[in-house]
Amino acid sequence: MVIKKSADIASSEITPKSVYLNRRHFIAGATAVGAAAALGVAFKELGSPFLTTQANAKIDGLQKSPFSTTEKQTPYKDVTNYNNFYEFSTDKYEPAGLAKDFKTRPWTVTIDGLVKKKQQLDIDAVMKMAAPEERIYRHRCVEGWSIVVPWVGFSLSELIKRADPLPKAKFVEFTTLYDPKQMPGQRVPVLKWPYVEGLRMDEAMHPLALLCFGMYGEVLPNQDGAPLRIVVPWKYGFKSAKSIVRIRFTDSQPMNTWQESAPNEYGFYSNVNPKVDHPRWSQGTERRLGEFTKRPTLMFNGYDQVASLYSGMDLKKNF
Repeated sequence: MVIKKSADIASSEITPKSVYLNRRHFIAGATAVGAAAALGVAFKELGSPFLTTQANAKIDGLQKSPFSTTEKQTPYKDVTNYNNFYEFSTDKYEPAGLAKDFKTRPWTVTIDGLVKKKQQLDIDAVMKMAAPEERIYRHRCVEGWSIVVPWVGFSLSELIKRADPLPKAKFVEFTTLYDPKQMPGQRVPVLKWPYVEGLRMDEAMHPLALLCFGMYGEVLPNQDGAPLRIVVPWKYGFKSAKSIVRIRFTDSQPMNTWQESAPNEYGFYSNVNPKVDHPRWSQGTERRLGEFTKRPTLMFNGYDQVASLYSGMDLKKNF
């Protein structure tokens, strides 16, 4: 498979937000009542913003996070028009249009594997587990482009603690929805579907690992991983699994999709490392969407807080 390098995005090529954000409106009142009853959650606890499940709906009550970078944010129009989402298309400009009618309600997430509390959660119950935070993170893609996005969510560790993993659980595996009727990219065997990713338990428990359901103060757009994704900012973007339907705890290292597809190019860890080049291009520099000048790539994407997780490891071998 040939992976195209990123191209600079001219402002004239950006589709106006009013055009591409013509989404189906989902009325979640009755759904929320049923989900609340099934989960033992009072209806009044599922208040704003979570009763409003329409894509791009505002999320109220956001807390500012101390983990945020102060760097200039990438424009919303760039982040929502240039996407790596192979479930819809390998072309980065097509997911925004192809995902516009993607149904994110009803949606459940299965929590299973080596945990004491196996469960199936409604997406709105997941979103209500902790107060939402806005975290402005750098996000680096393996092809050499990067973005700075104000993601909305809370630490993945909040969900993990509620699942109560068994002591022998050493890894967390994430699986994306498999639905070729809605996701046309899955009709082509460019990858083995469904898409699977994984983290070591201590990586998943690190406070920087984000369980994400929004960005720019709004519910996630479909093309950016709605309704639920993870964001692991010190790793290359493909580690941040989108449209998650299953979170499984295991004692063995999961075989993530890209590692299975091209093990000489994509490893399990996939930490941003300017000293480890992709076989077909350098990882020493990157280009922000909307900018022309390249900048040096930072080790761990600049998140030095995670360096202790890999103490003593050969990060060239464990790429």
